[in-house]
Amino acid sequence: MFSITRINLHGQNTEFRKDKLTGLRCRINPSREERNLNHFIQPVTFTGSETCPFCPDNIEKMTPCFDNGKRIKTGESVTFPNSFPFGENHIVTVMTRKHYPGEITENQITDSLRGQYDGLYKKEDYNSINWNYLTSAGASMIHPHLQGFSGRVPTYLNSLYIEKSREYFQKKGKNYWQQLSESEKESERYLFGDEIVWCANPVPIGEKEIRGYLPICSFEEFREFIPEASAGIKKVIGIYQKAGNHAFNMSIRFGKSGHESYFRAHISMIARIDPNPMSFTDSAFMERLHFEPVIMTVPEMIRERYGR
Repeated sequence: MFSITRINLHGQNTEFRKDKLTGLRCRINPSREERNLNHFIQPVTFTGSETCPFCPDNIEKMTPCFDNGKRIKTGESVTFPNSFPFGENHIVTVMTRKHYPGEITENQITDSLRGQYDGLYKKEDYNSINWNYLTSAGASMIHPHLQGFSGRVPTYLNSLYIEKSREYFQKKGKNYWQQLSESEKESERYLFGDEIVWCANPVPIGEKEIRGYLPICSFEEFREFIPEASAGIKKVIGIYQKAGNHAFNMSIRFGKSGHESYFRAHISMIARIDPNPMSFTDSAFMERLHFEPVIMTVPEMIRERYGR
């Protein structure tokens, strides 16, 4: 399901890998780890403030409500519409009361995923649940939060997976994702899990990409798998921390009812480099895990504002 070409450049082994389903490619040079780019400093200065809308004293005053005038509260989590949306039905789930908890518990992840589910499950469009953790992963807010959205059209990468999976099924009469999870479970990339199979992706689209292959397709089926998904996400976070990576991105991609014969939902997580606790990047889950950049500047305004 993937190909590897190995070459030696200046005494270093480099791999060129290609995903045969989509044609996506990556380049791997293990020697680059010797550069020690991860020098994470505990962000002790990341304390709550009067300006953080996600802190408990502010959340009721500084965040919007749904059309019914309410927010969704599940355990410690609070879910509401995004004030600065870049997707249809774009919602935010604040995961913890603490501004920077240091460690996020499995229960907090579970409650937050349930908040996302409750905020999106009535939408019959293409849904995804996403997470930027820390500013070096593109988070605009330190306070831990998930972002979910649904749209009539899937994001670029999700549409690529769906279309190529459909083509694979038409040619071979088999579900690519089911075959993939079964074969990866027997590979050296298998990490853990039974119903949700967690493996290192053989053709990663980001550093240390780890995927959890769900035995379902649509968003509507996800609720019963939230506890197991939360446990797996927590384990992956532990793997990243052990490796020295504290920042990460996550996306959970879903198909729709009717795609079951050829598609499966899956969780994708990638580690991000933590050069210092205050580093910011404009590369977040949309850029890294959906292949759709979120832009702030309207192209037609550049000449008017800056070109004269």
